[in-house]
Amino acid sequence: MTDASTTSGIARVGEPLRRVDGPEKVCGLAEFPGDVSLPGMTYAALAVSAIARGRVTSIMRDDAVSMPGVLLILTHEDVGDAIGPVGHLMEGGYANSSWRPLASPEIRYAGQIVAMVVAVSQEIAVAAAASLRFSYAGQSPVASLRDPRCETARLADVSAEHHDRRKGDLEAALGSAAAQIDAHYSTPIQHHNPIELPSTICHWEGDRLTVYEPTRYLGAAQHGLAAQLGIAPAQVRVVSRFIGGHFGSKLALSQHTAICALAARRLHRPVRLEVSRRDQFTVANHRTETEHRVRLGATSEGRLVGVGHEAATVSSRFDDFAMEGTDVSTALYAAGAVTAEERIGRVDRNTPGPMRAPPEVPFLFALESAMDELAHALEMDPLELRRRNDTAVDPVTGKAFTTRPLMRCFDAAAAAFGWSDRRAEPRTTLRDGWWVGYGCAAAARPVKIGPASIRVVQDVDGKVRVETAHHEIGNGLYTLLATIASERLSVPLDRVTVVLGDTALPPAGISGGSSTTTSLANALAKACAGLLRKPERPREISLDYLPAGAKPDAISALRTGHIKLLTLPESKLAWAFGAHMVEVRVHAASGEVRVPRHVGAFAAGRVLNPISARSQYLGGMAWGLSSALLEKTEVDPRTGVYLNRDLAEYLVPTSADVAEQTVIMVDDADATVNAEMVKGLGELGIIGVAAAVANAVFNATGARLRNLPIRAEETLN
Repeated sequence: MTDASTTSGIARVGEPLRRVDGPEKVCGLAEFPGDVSLPGMTYAALAVSAIARGRVTSIMRDDAVSMPGVLLILTHEDVGDAIGPVGHLMEGGYANSSWRPLASPEIRYAGQIVAMVVAVSQEIAVAAAASLRFSYAGQSPVASLRDPRCETARLADVSAEHHDRRKGDLEAALGSAAAQIDAHYSTPIQHHNPIELPSTICHWEGDRLTVYEPTRYLGAAQHGLAAQLGIAPAQVRVVSRFIGGHFGSKLALSQHTAICALAARRLHRPVRLEVSRRDQFTVANHRTETEHRVRLGATSEGRLVGVGHEAATVSSRFDDFAMEGTDVSTALYAAGAVTAEERIGRVDRNTPGPMRAPPEVPFLFALESAMDELAHALEMDPLELRRRNDTAVDPVTGKAFTTRPLMRCFDAAAAAFGWSDRRAEPRTTLRDGWWVGYGCAAAARPVKIGPASIRVVQDVDGKVRVETAHHEIGNGLYTLLATIASERLSVPLDRVTVVLGDTALPPAGISGGSSTTTSLANALAKACAGLLRKPERPREISLDYLPAGAKPDAISALRTGHIKLLTLPESKLAWAFGAHMVEVRVHAASGEVRVPRHVGAFAAGRVLNPISARSQYLGGMAWGLSSALLEKTEVDPRTGVYLNRDLAEYLVPTSADVAEQTVIMVDDADATVNAEMVKGLGELGIIGVAAAVANAVFNATGARLRNLPIRAEETLN
């Protein structure tokens, strides 16, 4: 619960407003799930598999059992079918993985949970888990997409909802082109590393279970846990008032939660588990590796005659998870002929999941890099090439964009950056021992929206309370909802209280897809209008928000923990756009890459709070830089083990890596997209950054680097 008591007066949407929950966070009063302390608390630790494929043949637990303070040890021998199966969230289920790690002795990936130890202290639990000894009968795993044994299938054959895009004769179009690009690109495995680790506190009161856990979809956790434990959803309450970052990692129901709940039920005491940094690499999700072949053909004037994009991603052997992206890459520019095909490979690793801007980050890295290559082949400014292929409609379907401010974003970025100073010929500017280069790339993302339920109550004194079971992930949701209620109800901000993150509240959807603001801003605005039509105070309204064009059963699905984010309206393309321009410096002797300047210009509908919007853009831009130069999870091709499962060797940027960042917000008054003209912007800032950096490295050095991350040694080749 957050009371907007830090600001008096009626708030106005669109004006800069500091976070109403800021004082709570700064003073340590904001209660994150892991902060909860309950009487009789016990502590859990995990033991995980050392192999990626095979079976557990024996478990030596004598040392752990003999430790004073050890209360319970759970392995497959103790759990089995006590935890029921549930499907993956993206396949109509509830979980981030359909695999039940303690259901049998079978091992399907390195880092799989093979035991949980509960003790009277965290230290004893960790020591006891480390003392367990497992013997395995192992098999050689398929560890990556590049393993020749990796089997792939067309995504269209795996997913009934995916359709490869086709228009015209691509081969003929490319054959007639004055300039062609045929290039391969790749992006690596990357892991979310939020400051707050995954954690769970499970507490039974009779037959009712309360769970404190950072999750970005409370409804899925509630209903999934009920299904796993064989109880009614009404017997499960999940609380997550604040989340210390997730970026996709805290996807719905995690595999460790039911094990904690089972332990708490058997012990009749609360159980707390905080997953270690190393174990979160396999307990949580990750961005999977991708491979791309992009083919472009253009006339001598730079008009695209053909675009081809073939892509491959991987998933686990037990879940078909894919974040397809050619629907964006082949619709961004005008083209006479288009062919796209996506494939999915199966490996012996844990199931991947969404990671901020899931498909657009890798897919537009490939496309925007190829566009830069084409511009160079045509001896044309990369900005001009994009201008000549700007389009008001999807070249495949003919659907019109609701708005198309892409080139206005490029123009705004170019003016602020000084793009006109760019030298077209690579490797021509050397300053103080550093090669200097400029690069640009587009950002684009379809708008997502979902159903939501919300309750607004106004008491006799005029105070307002807004309630919904959504989540504050650091994006400023408390402030946003308080502002809307203040403005629409003409109530001072300090008389508005917002309550979030509890399944006891009206159900709301997933915090993902940049859909939170889009969905809840429209829901709350509609609820406030309904409240004002009611008679005198006290008054209350509970509203189920169904986006225009959504199927009527979306609300009932939401109430049972299922959700599918929608792209509406179906008759048009509603997208947010952006443009990145970066300056890189590459050391002539060492190859070290630095990015001293980065300008991003973005158009994402109506901006509700420019302060929080700017923060989200800056964070995305920094993460894009990280993706371009630093982040890569290394996997041993022989064993399938992630090798750098810590923040010492999994590199993320520090303040020294992020230099001057400039954010420009371009007007995008889109009255078609939804009533509040909101498009969502949380993921837009990261899209395209890696391509802009790679393109700038080429401009600086003449080295065309098509595989991420960009390493210093590669710039010297």
